Amino acid sequence: MYAPQDDTELLVEALREEAVPPGARVLDVGTGSGALALAAARQGAEVTAVDVSRLAVLTARVNAWLARLPVRIRRGNLFAPVRGRTYDLILANPPYVPAPDAGRGPRGRSRAWDAGQDGRLLLDRICRDAPALLCPGGVLLTVHSSLSDPCRTLELLRAGGLKAAVIRRRWIAFGPVLRSREEWLRGRGLISPDEDREELVVVRAERTR
Repeated sequence: MYAPQDDTELLVEALREEAVPPGARVLDVGTGSGALALAAARQGAEVTAVDVSRLAVLTARVNAWLARLPVRIRRGNLFAPVRGRTYDLILANPPYVPAPDAGRGPRGRSRAWDAGQDGRLLLDRICRDAPALLCPGGVLLTVHSSLSDPCRTLELLRAGGLKAAVIRRRWIAFGPVLRSREEWLRGRGLISPDEDREELVVVRAERTR
């Protein structure tokens, strides 16, 4: 888990543009500190938040209590705690940083950002599973880095029957994690020799029927 950063801010901006109606059912998957869940709750939505990390669940509950906002917070792996339910809006800011394969999945704090060699360890699962949890007219908003192949995200969401497009972009300087693995990223051809910024993208996908 980490403090909300540019990706969270970008997704909150997209959330505000959705003009979520009061009482809309919203799911924040991989809630972390709960920042996105609280932003949706402030718009009057009925919010459920999920995270696999015990610390994240505790932190989100404390933040919801401090903000005096009603958010249901569940611990579990992605959509497992909400199977069989549908939502008007799903928010997802999953781990998406490409990471060297050490022969095991990310552990500890790195679970908040490391996402396999292609950065899609959880993104692919979200793209495949989210369409079944959207009610007709429901929307998925997800954010990730251009290093994690936005075209793949669009392809999977469209294959799931959703109308998908990139709706927001923002360039930011490499943070500590990317700076620590610049050589590896260059070796894989993911960044150029003089590149020191990454592009964040927000993808919006709608179930039209």
